[in-house]
Amino acid sequence: MDSTGIKFLGDGEWQARKHGVQGRRQWRKVHLAMDTATSDIRAVEFTPSREGDSPVLPDLLDQIPDDEDIGTVTADGAYDTRRCHIAIIARGGTAIIPIRKNGRPWKEDCPAAQARNETLRATRHYGRAFWKRWTGYHARSRAEAKMRCLKSFGDRIAARDPDRQTAEIHIRVALMNRFNALGTAEIVRVD
Repeated sequence: MDSTGIKFLGDGEWQARKHGVQGRRQWRKVHLAMDTATSDIRAVEFTPSREGDSPVLPDLLDQIPDDEDIGTVTADGAYDTRRCHIAIIARGGTAIIPIRKNGRPWKEDCPAAQARNETLRATRHYGRAFWKRWTGYHARSRAEAKMRCLKSFGDRIAARDPDRQTAEIHIRVALMNRFNALGTAEIVRVD
């Protein structure tokens, strides 16, 4: 799971830096859920820029059919909320979400709180870097690479109407999944 901002109104970065910001600049947020095994984007949400990341995660999980198993959900610390952990456990998945720097144990009144507190104990005992290697958290970088691919179609969207903006993002995602179905490069380490 990851999200990024995409501009639909206002000057580009170079023009704003050179001439100053003229007029208003507006952004929308694109939230993606990607299958790291196949690199396919499985779920997409498109929200206003003021919308946070964590409220969208249950909606992303709802887009994945119920008959498909969700093994793990890897996301950044912005998703370290009760709502996210409960939604992941409800789908039978395991959350691989780092605890926020100032994170404290939750009252253990549900399985999601118990799992999150276990992650907190592990990161305190073994350290954050070891926990990330041990859980495979670094696979999240593949989702960030998909975000870069999404922006390679352009870092802005042309439509002004919210419904057309959503359609434009869905078209980009469909193209990316189609390109992925055609084949991906095989990376081989050379010693």
